[in-house]
Amino acid sequence: MARWQPGATERLVVAAVDLFTEQGYDATTVAQIAERAGVTKSTFFRHFSDKREVLVAGQETLSRLLTQGIAEAPDDAGPLEAVAAGLRCASDAMGPENRRLGPRLKAAVAASTELQERDALKSVGLSTAMRDALMARGVAETTAHLAGELGVLAFRRGYERWCAGDRDDAEGFAPYALAALEELRAATATLV
Repeated sequence: MARWQPGATERLVVAAVDLFTEQGYDATTVAQIAERAGVTKSTFFRHFSDKREVLVAGQETLSRLLTQGIAEAPDDAGPLEAVAAGLRCASDAMGPENRRLGPRLKAAVAASTELQERDALKSVGLSTAMRDALMARGVAETTAHLAGELGVLAFRRGYERWCAGDRDDAEGFAPYALAALEELRAATATLV
């Protein structure tokens, strides 16, 4: 098993999701994931601390892109406009492999309480990153927190729709996330 081949992280993620789907999270071992990915067990541990962490592969990149987009939004952008800029920026990292893995990843998470807990922590991390980026723009904490939560919800709803949508569309992820954010914006107006 060659450790030097490029794409080990991506191969490990795909292998893990496939195995979680095929035999369940609890029945899947790190050794099986490594073998399926064509790497050694020690290579697995260079990329992830445990099999649960495979679920959050790319979270740092996603958080960085969301906050970068928020920071680079025009100065006069409101909180949700800044979140939309973050979603557009993050969509650049969402490729065809993310779309293919979506339904299998969703099934694996739904079948495991441990993965559901880790997925919830991922959402909290993304929301916190967006809240902090908004506060750095001068947005009040409560407003920034709410906008960050709406951003996470828009990301999740958009991702689910994108994964379920027409695989031949060339639009990418951004239109799905932005449409979900717009729906949420409209829904908040009915809360009064």
